[in-house]
Amino acid sequence: MIGKRIQTLRKLRGWSLTELSDRAGIAKSYLSMIERDKQHNPSIQVLEKLSAVLDVPMVDLLPDEARGLTSSPNANPFGLDEDWLQIAREAKQSGIDKEEFRQFLEYQRWRRSQQNN
Repeated sequence: MIGKRIQTLRKLRGWSLTELSDRAGIAKSYLSMIERDKQHNPSIQVLEKLSAVLDVPMVDLLPDEARGLTSSPNANPFGLDEDWLQIAREAKQSGIDKEEFRQFLEYQRWRRSQQNN
């Protein structure tokens, strides 16, 4: 499960395996083994590097069972359906950064609050 989470995050960013391995300072072959679930227990140091480069808390890389959660076998690691994943890909490809997206969400929250008043 760790490998699939890392692979999903990597692909959401549009990075190749080589790009993630270079950014994290991890051998490409080792990262490939993690993503293919051939290496089930990467070290804490490797997980720290990956979580920093992927900009997610390290706990998000851990299997649901390790976090006290249960998961559906059909769900992706973050519970996003394919439509949400595609929207995220399109946003990234169009050049929208995280801050712009956060501003959009804040605007939507403000707009809804104005409608409810």
